[in-house]
Amino acid sequence: MTKFSLLDHESVPKHEIMSEGELKSVLSKYSIEKEQLPKIKVQDPVSKEIGAVIGDVVKITRKSQTAGEADYYRLVIE
Repeated sequence: MTKFSLLDHESVPKHEIMSEGELKSVLSKYSIEKEQLPKIKVQDPVSKEIGAVIGDVVKITRKSQTAGEADYYRLVIE
């Protein structure tokens, strides 16, 4: 039996764990603290699949009709 990847589904946007450098750049751009980002639970199926741990920030790249692609950020919490 082959394992199905959630990320292969057309409805699931691209999720990736951000590097510290990328994160600093985003936080500085929006003048916010990491804790002010929207949250995603560590038990979320996609969080589990990409290996995210509490404190990581996940960058979600969604297709957008107006912008082509749009990035969203989520702080991984318990």
